[in-house]
Amino acid sequence: MDPHQSRNIEERPEPYTAEVKGSLPDWLTGTLLRNGPGMFTVGETTYNHWFDGMALMQSFTFKDGQVIYRSRYLQGDTYNANMAAKRIVVSEMGTMAYPDPNKNFIVKAITFLNHTVPDFTDNGASNFIRYGNEYFATSETNYIRKIDPFTLATQEKVDYLKYIAVNMVTSHPHYDKEGNTYNIGTSIAEKGKTKYTLFKVPSAPETETGKSPLKKAEVLCTVPCRSLLSPSYYHSFGMTDNYFIFIEQPFKLDILKMATAYMRGVNWASCLKHCPEENTLIHLIDRKTGKEVATKYFAGQMVIYHHVNAFEENGHVIFDVIGYDDCSLYDMFYLQKQKDKPESKGWSKPVYRRYALPLHVDSGAAGQNLVTNSLTTATAVKEADGKLLCMPEVLCEGLELPRINYDFNGKKHRFVYAACTEESAVATEVRLKHDSTKEIVRWGEDNCWPSEPVFIPRPNAESEDDGVVLASVCTVPGKLGFILVLDGKTFKEVARAYMNNELHRDMHGYFIPRLPIVNFKPLEIKNLKNQMQRLLPLVNKVQELSASRCQPNANPLGQTHWLQITRKRTRERAGVLS
Repeated sequence: MDPHQSRNIEERPEPYTAEVKGSLPDWLTGTLLRNGPGMFTVGETTYNHWFDGMALMQSFTFKDGQVIYRSRYLQGDTYNANMAAKRIVVSEMGTMAYPDPNKNFIVKAITFLNHTVPDFTDNGASNFIRYGNEYFATSETNYIRKIDPFTLATQEKVDYLKYIAVNMVTSHPHYDKEGNTYNIGTSIAEKGKTKYTLFKVPSAPETETGKSPLKKAEVLCTVPCRSLLSPSYYHSFGMTDNYFIFIEQPFKLDILKMATAYMRGVNWASCLKHCPEENTLIHLIDRKTGKEVATKYFAGQMVIYHHVNAFEENGHVIFDVIGYDDCSLYDMFYLQKQKDKPESKGWSKPVYRRYALPLHVDSGAAGQNLVTNSLTTATAVKEADGKLLCMPEVLCEGLELPRINYDFNGKKHRFVYAACTEESAVATEVRLKHDSTKEIVRWGEDNCWPSEPVFIPRPNAESEDDGVVLASVCTVPGKLGFILVLDGKTFKEVARAYMNNELHRDMHGYFIPRLPIVNFKPLEIKNLKNQMQRLLPLVNKVQELSASRCQPNANPLGQTHWLQITRKRTRERAGVLS
């Protein structure tokens, strides 16, 4: 990370029309939301860790060949409390906030109690989530904040615990074609048990407003934690058409240490522990039954933040992840470490790994590799107790923040778009990886730090890579940031749009499409026209029957008038498509 990226960034809440260089596709219509920390110093206090900075939301709205930009701080309880006190008073994962030394004993005692049973922050600086028709800024606590996705105004605070018993929830949910949202959270010591809870928030009609979509949340499955007071940390999970993939890794959160962290003068992040002597458990959950499959899968120790994709192929569930050998990545983002040594020394580099889980294992003998899929060299060897030891195929190294064409989520994909983190924990390039040819195509410029690349498919796309890739790019102080648009097939630059200010380093984002009202292919137009023309004789027949059967007291004029309008509108619609 370039040191200037830990400076406070000024918000720009008023819309600004960016200066476009190049030509934006006329079909590119919608809003890209980006989220990440933007304020690191309040008064004389400073956050210790980059992830802790207060959330600065950005929006890039594409319409009619233009880009409209704005940015705004998430003005939740954390932001308001810090601003009112003119110092950091709400603790974050890597920064413990202590009361002003001038405060009295009662204030200090209340602060201590609040940290013994933590009431977490609502500083949702990691991503955006869509539940129903609503959008929320999120981190990984039990609090999310509803926002207006177009003005970036902060709205009501939502507590997951009012709807589902989860204390922590991922910021990387999954969505299906029907608009349902799936996510997973951890229930700590709920009824004496610690478990992982998979839940679904159903889609909502466009007209439904005023009701929290989480009221309809449905628990799909619970997975018991292998340790009551040390649940696994996780940042994402996998989903196919028929299965969920949840990885219980030996990177854990020590709940007892969290309860005493404030008293011991350490932050909550110090309560994360890596247990390299333990295996990684791979939970494969049937989406239809809500139960784990009978086969037990496990792998060697690893730390995973991001799943790439998962799909089913010839009797196997195949999933891709970005894995690390240890948990040193988090430490690389302490601000002091970034300023002292921004290069990647002493941290585990990311490795793109592919795993294969055989679904039919009854006939296999102990010691046999049961992976029979030619798509991968990953193995799953049957142990004497029937469990399968899974070893990955390494596809490449140095990639993070992976994205795919989300229309292929849960299906076999060919292309992955990611940030390059070979030389530093912070991306210096964005890359396109061809899954079949293993070819990697790069985009990069000196003194430019691109964000997570987001693929936007062309409407009615005819191939997986038919679309564009969007990435916000921050630069050195004094130079304007820009949104980069790359061709999805060639990875060549199509356009860039310069903002009226520096952009800041962010984490994740969400694209809200705004499609044209009519978007038919020529063949579809012809078919619709033919169907409407065939309806005209039927409308004429209904009119004749209705006129002949009019009752004496009825209003035949009104009936006939309505039918005439119907016939006229049918003809008009057929004409529109000609």
